[in-house]
Amino acid sequence: MTLEYNTQREPLKMSEYGRNVLKMVEGLREIPDKDKRTEQARAIIKVMELLNPQVRQQENWEQKLWDHLYMIAGFDLDVDSPYPCPVKEDFETKPIPLPMKGTKIRASHYGRNIEKILDLLASEPDGEIKTQMIRSLAIYMRQQYLIWNKDSVSDETIFADIEKLSEYKIKVPEGITLGKVSENADFSRPGIGNQAGQNKNNKRKGGRKNRRR
Repeated sequence: MTLEYNTQREPLKMSEYGRNVLKMVEGLREIPDKDKRTEQARAIIKVMELLNPQVRQQENWEQKLWDHLYMIAGFDLDVDSPYPCPVKEDFETKPIPLPMKGTKIRASHYGRNIEKILDLLASEPDGEIKTQMIRSLAIYMRQQYLIWNKDSVSDETIFADIEKLSEYKIKVPEGITLGKVSENADFSRPGIGNQAGQNKNNKRKGGRKNRRR
């Protein structure tokens, strides 16, 4: 006796009916007489109804069973059905293409959200409020810069990035300063800082255990 593994079998088109129904349908197509083939098809429909009783809760449930039978048969079945054979393409769902971004991120270490903020900021009227907004954004951009670039960065570099990324729609006012970076500031990359902290805690716990021994 040869064992038949699922990986070696033809994939089920409708798993709710199982492989036995698939074999019934395969045998159905081998019946040469159309009348007998149709009679056997009706018998299979009854079996499918028993295996999938919830189908009766749907509208036109009998037609759905016949549609399922045709689907299991690969839409290649010649019987006298009370319903027409469904169109294969109607049951093939094509993936909806996702809209692609038309433009590349201008500076990956800042991210696309910064670009959106800059676009909004460029439309703001000049004044003290806009100046404060530019300074706050510059401080945040400096933080993002230092996360991905460990070298120090000057205020002028950040200001130049703001003007460049805004396509020079924003002019950084003279006299703005960002102040010094805090000595306690943590610019670890996402996930790395937490892991480093856990390693430190583990070392501390290990040291305490060793001292207790």
